[in-house]
Amino acid sequence: MQALELRKRLLGEDHPDVATSLNNLANLYTSQGRYSEAEPLLVQALELRKRLLGENHPYVATSLNNLGSLYNEQGRYSEAEPLYLQALELRKILLGEGHPDIAQSLNNLAYLYKSQGRYSEAEPLYLQALKLTKRLLGEDHPHVASSLNNLAGLYDSQGRYSEAEPLYLQALELAERVLGVSHPNTMTIRQNLANCLREWAQSIRT
Repeated sequence: MQALELRKRLLGEDHPDVATSLNNLANLYTSQGRYSEAEPLLVQALELRKRLLGENHPYVATSLNNLGSLYNEQGRYSEAEPLYLQALELRKILLGEGHPDIAQSLNNLAYLYKSQGRYSEAEPLYLQALKLTKRLLGEDHPHVASSLNNLAGLYDSQGRYSEAEPLYLQALELAERVLGVSHPNTMTIRQNLANCLREWAQSIRT
């Protein structure tokens, strides 16, 4: 909040750095579940960036993505989807197909579809994101572990446990190696694997 007020005072209301501060504060509120406080800040940041930088700028894509994520977190899927789609298309135009931000957009859109049970639409996006992340960042990057975990979670949600298990195992091995056994992301993957195996065992018994 102090950084935002300082930037407004020093730079004026209409400056790209003010939009960045609005965005950062909104992200903090979102992480705390304070969605009603985050939303007007993200909307302001998006409008400010469009006005100052033009419609076709990577920061506009970032703002579209962040606002989409806020709506997604709240289950406001019909509002999130067009923002995610706009962000993805804008990033493809501005950054090219081979950029890490494209993988982020693909993952976000896939997660949205998964949340709605639109599994057949989510799967190719998760697969594209995984392939792109491996190509851009290498096989041993933490984002690859996250992508493997995401795809495993999709299969898990559909009861495709035999497909989910090896992906969870790959994700866990990679996360333990590059992040450490006690890292929060590693612990999340380990828990996801345990849940998958438990659900698989229950499905066999029934």
